[in-house]
Amino acid sequence: MEKKILSRDEFMVRFSLDEATLREWEKAKLLKPVGFNDDKVRLYSEGMGERVEAIRKLAELGYSIEEIQKILKKVGLPQTPDRGRKAKDPEQFLTVGDLAERVGLSPRTIKHWEDKGIIEPDMRSEGGFRLYSAGYVSLCELVRDLQLFGYTLEEIKDISDSVRSFLAIRENLDIFPTEEVTRKLESMLRDIDHLFDKMEQFKKGIKRWGDLLKKTKKEISDLLSRNEKRKTKEIKGK
Repeated sequence: MEKKILSRDEFMVRFSLDEATLREWEKAKLLKPVGFNDDKVRLYSEGMGERVEAIRKLAELGYSIEEIQKILKKVGLPQTPDRGRKAKDPEQFLTVGDLAERVGLSPRTIKHWEDKGIIEPDMRSEGGFRLYSAGYVSLCELVRDLQLFGYTLEEIKDISDSVRSFLAIRENLDIFPTEEVTRKLESMLRDIDHLFDKMEQFKKGIKRWGDLLKKTKKEISDLLSRNEKRKTKEIKGK
């Protein structure tokens, strides 16, 4: 499920923070952006508001930054961006245009894949811009390759769904029922074996075509050479 994301300016306006306070809290590691975009603009999750309010209440009660840091270490504050998860280092997020440029495709193609449910944004900005984690570059390259291999968009969607399920399970195994995890992972293994079989077929096909093209290229070069010799004889015979 995608998260609502805010730029630094939007975040400060939404939670009534000034630049100096936000900078101070970040320097003290009380707050941390969830990521940044290609323009190096820091991005914040809307869910971080609960943490902001907790820090603000402690500050209003007269606690210093150092004391709030100690409280954070001993008692803890609401986790961000997702409660209960260890805070991660900031990630880089890409707009549709950034993602398309990285993969070498048009933004229209990326949007078409999103309409088909093959990819979906990790986050959406306050202004409605879709944002993707940098990992989507590899996924889009995979989708492009699968299309070259003759897969339909429906087949590619099934593979993409499996990739997303795998990433979700890998990120937090314990939130999924054991039977569901077993069923999904075993299905993924079968799909991977099927892909390996297809890849072997493609490798053999590519080798056949490579050998054929090399042979044909040599024959064409020989014919050109023979034709040049004919041309020379025709000129000398005149």
